[in-house]
Amino acid sequence: MPRHPSSTYRLQIRESFDLDAAAAVTGYLRDLGVDWAYLSPLLTAAGGSDHGYDVVDPTHIDPARGGSEGLDRFAAAARAAELGILIDIVPNHVGVATPSENPWWWDVLMLGRDSPRAEMFDVDWDVADGRIRLPFLGASLDEAIADIRIDPELTRRAPFGTLRYFDHELPLAPGSIAPGEDPSTPEGVRAVLARQNYELRFWRDEAAELNYRRFFAVTSLAGVRVELPEVFDATHAEILRWIDEGLADGLRVDHPDGLLDPGAYLARLADKTGGAYVLGEKILEHGEDLPAWWRTAGTTGYDALAEIDRVLIDPAGEAGLDALDARLRADTGLAEPLAWHDLIHDTKRKIADTIQVAEIRRLERGLRGVDGAPGDEAKTIDALAELLTCFPVYRSYLPAGREHLDAAAAEAAERRPDLADTITALVPLLADPALEASRRFQQTTGPVMAKGVEDTAFYRATRLGSLTEVGADPGVFSLTVADFHRANQVRLAAWPHAMTTLSTHDTKRGEDVRARLDVLAEIPDRWAEVVEQARARATTGHGPFDNLLLQAVVGSWPASRERLHAYAEKASREAAETTDWWDPDEDFESGMHRMVDAVFDDAELHTLVSGFVDEISAPGWSNSLSAKLLQITGAGVPDVYQGSELWEMSLVDPDNRRAVDFDQRARMLADVDAARASGDLPPVDASAAAKLLVTSRALRLRRDHPELFTRYTPMTAVGAASDHVVSFDRGGAVTVATRLPVGLAVRGGWDDTLLLTHGTPVVDALTGRRYEGERLALSDLLSVYPVALLIPED
Repeated sequence: MPRHPSSTYRLQIRESFDLDAAAAVTGYLRDLGVDWAYLSPLLTAAGGSDHGYDVVDPTHIDPARGGSEGLDRFAAAARAAELGILIDIVPNHVGVATPSENPWWWDVLMLGRDSPRAEMFDVDWDVADGRIRLPFLGASLDEAIADIRIDPELTRRAPFGTLRYFDHELPLAPGSIAPGEDPSTPEGVRAVLARQNYELRFWRDEAAELNYRRFFAVTSLAGVRVELPEVFDATHAEILRWIDEGLADGLRVDHPDGLLDPGAYLARLADKTGGAYVLGEKILEHGEDLPAWWRTAGTTGYDALAEIDRVLIDPAGEAGLDALDARLRADTGLAEPLAWHDLIHDTKRKIADTIQVAEIRRLERGLRGVDGAPGDEAKTIDALAELLTCFPVYRSYLPAGREHLDAAAAEAAERRPDLADTITALVPLLADPALEASRRFQQTTGPVMAKGVEDTAFYRATRLGSLTEVGADPGVFSLTVADFHRANQVRLAAWPHAMTTLSTHDTKRGEDVRARLDVLAEIPDRWAEVVEQARARATTGHGPFDNLLLQAVVGSWPASRERLHAYAEKASREAAETTDWWDPDEDFESGMHRMVDAVFDDAELHTLVSGFVDEISAPGWSNSLSAKLLQITGAGVPDVYQGSELWEMSLVDPDNRRAVDFDQRARMLADVDAARASGDLPPVDASAAAKLLVTSRALRLRRDHPELFTRYTPMTAVGAASDHVVSFDRGGAVTVATRLPVGLAVRGGWDDTLLLTHGTPVVDALTGRRYEGERLALSDLLSVYPVALLIPED
């Protein structure tokens, strides 16, 4: 069995925090209690890339991130600190925004189908007469022709000349300039363009006319055919070197659902790495299981995130928050809110009808000439769009998952009876994995889901922001303690080494923003008052978006003006109700930014916001500490996202990739350790020292005493406030965490509530306090912190 971590710590490697900077914090990670360091993508990415998911050269480590020598130095430092190493990889796509940065893409643009790299990319060559469509012109070709320049100078990189359009640079094909031809005239430019292996298009054509597979709707990320052995080998040689040379112990696979056959890819990866620890970034819908045949340790933990969030949400608040949402919609002349399933149907269909049209047209072309395929092109495209819209999960893996296609077909036919016959004809074809259209359909359901749900519906469903998180179902408002326990028991039994998480580079809100927002479910009427008072001072004119924006404000307070402006712009454009990315509504966005400014400039509104944050901060911190302890000590392998050992108050990316002050954290940890040794415990306050204490003690315990984490047994609490505690025994380490702290305070505290234990003497690893007896009073056990971590005294 491959080695697996007891915990990981995610580091965002970039030019401003390279591998040498990461090496410098390995000692701190060891002291914190971390078992493995977890690095973001390292391969050469597009210039200036802050995230690394736009790899342009998979054969080398990015020099801006430290290069090969930097990884050597980091690995040496990690080993000296007794840390394992997990590295994020991106097999689905490469960056092509600047073709000159990607030698493979550049070669294909220059030589077309004759390029030895042509088979690496998933291009529909026939639809554009053997060309790749490049939609980056600022206008139609007729309008843009005057700005296109042909440079006939021959260089090593461009041996047949170069085409330039503002900042864009492309290689010319062999024989591009005919003898005696003047490429400086519009006629000459047109003649040269006609001889290229690419076709320049208006940027707006990308949605409907693109002819290569991409990541979701990101045209600058071209899909790679990693299912071909030669492509796998070419794109993974450097990655496999890391494993072979002991520079990495495990890999995190980004977006496996984009691949033609994720299961086969993971099997090949396992064979090539000797069964190294591998995680897949798989988004599971509520109630969906990870494919059991995948050779992986599990997911990257969004399923656990949703469970932890929801066990801390008061189900009694749902009606009040729904009523507020309904009033806000009515006040601004909007239709009544849709049920979640109907909302995502509409947002997914919007995606299918706009930014995924090119992909759906390719599906239709793949069905032409297939026996039994519908003959009406327009109806086929419409039916495919409806099937993609109604598909209930990210994707199937035929022959497994046929039931999802049948469910989509039944719903699609019910919603669109005019397409019922076409849908009936399509289903057996889409269920046949021998057909290209079937395989490609499976690669298309994910983009429609991701863009329609996470990147659209999540910004329209505004009743409670902590519900709208990656991998979560906002239609599920809360989780009972019993259901939370069952989820952990299933994880321990089925995927004991799967990752769990609370914050990532992809989460819409940092874990402590969500923990603070969870408080709103306990006080929906009070929140409604605040929203109404705030809207009386400033409003966007769209009630539900006001609610979303105000939650961002109070959740991340004291966020800067600049951060909130950036969030407002992204949230409003993603929602695509009043403005969007393609056609921003200047009037709406101006009003929206005025509302953000009013939070800072309007004294009454500023006082309202800061005063309300004062009301909810303490219960929010209680939720935060509970969530952190539940995650770190729960089933699975907990990941700590960089910096989140203190309050993690980030909003959506790129806000969650801000620089982390590791020197500050190292000093704080030393101070906490020294104070704890002398019996001085940090208070739960804005300093976040208490969170650092909880995080470090729990991580150290998992790393140093794995024998205390061998099972998952729910513990029993009895008494009037027993609903306010979550407790479980991991095989010697007993976690105790508070839930619904506002309600607990309202009822007067723990009163006579007891935790039933085995009766052996225990010590709270957080406070050092000793307890014995079979019935522990929670009023005593949780008198210092809202959480406790009990371990055997010996």
